[in-house]
Amino acid sequence: MDVWPEPLPPAPNQLKQRASAAEGLLCLLTDRIDAELLDASPSLKVIANYAVGCDNVDLAATAARNIPVGVTPDVLTEATADLTWALILAAARRLPEAQQAVKQGAWRTWEPAGWLGLELNNATLGIVGRGRIGGAVARRAQGFGMTIISTGSRDDPTALDQLLAQADVVTLHCPLTPATRYLIDASALDRMKRTAILVNTARGAIVDPGALKTALRSDAIAGAALDVTEPEPLPADHPLLQSPNLLVTPHIGSATHTARERMADLAVDNLLAGLAGEPLPHPAPDS
Repeated sequence: MDVWPEPLPPAPNQLKQRASAAEGLLCLLTDRIDAELLDASPSLKVIANYAVGCDNVDLAATAARNIPVGVTPDVLTEATADLTWALILAAARRLPEAQQAVKQGAWRTWEPAGWLGLELNNATLGIVGRGRIGGAVARRAQGFGMTIISTGSRDDPTALDQLLAQADVVTLHCPLTPATRYLIDASALDRMKRTAILVNTARGAIVDPGALKTALRSDAIAGAALDVTEPEPLPADHPLLQSPNLLVTPHIGSATHTARERMADLAVDNLLAGLAGEPLPHPAPDS
């Protein structure tokens, strides 16, 4: 068994070298599994991705080589839905700005017009991608008395346009595919209310970072909260980070002890099944 010992992911050439003799590979979202790596790993029997998604894996290349790919579905649903709501609440009530005001000594007194935010009761929540996580977010929204509208990323584009125009909070839970890359671009942001908030806990590349920067700086939308970014991680000097009314967390949607331990269990189950030549208990969709 060969375990990568460093805190940061291996470079592509390092991963290719270390995987060259492997029969099984347990990888992370930060590991790009492409045709070049597969060609350099002739003994590979199975790939277990430590994630619910697999956009880091070239599924066409693995299918062409009859290499099964496993993922870890379901186990991070509640954790990610919890974080989504933490981001919604923080952005709606402008908590990062309010905290900075306290730290910087700008909190002088109780101000009637200070740090006004969005009241969620009776507001409209727009969910793009109402799968397991989107559904869990919707269940939590009921407790806030919100109106819930939703659409799938493959639905009629008119449905997405209507959602963007109506929602006070837009939260993204669709997978990253060629069709959803930069789904939220300048045109989509222009359709949102100026008072609306965008939340993304899905994949960073669903949102065009340049368009979001422009929308935030021009007050085209009221704010955004991101747990995933494009690129990821964002460099400390990235222009998007200078935008007002923006909260960014370091991809911690599944960062609970319960979720991460269960993810490890499922990834190992997939790995062992593949090494034994058995069907994977948790195969990747379309793999």
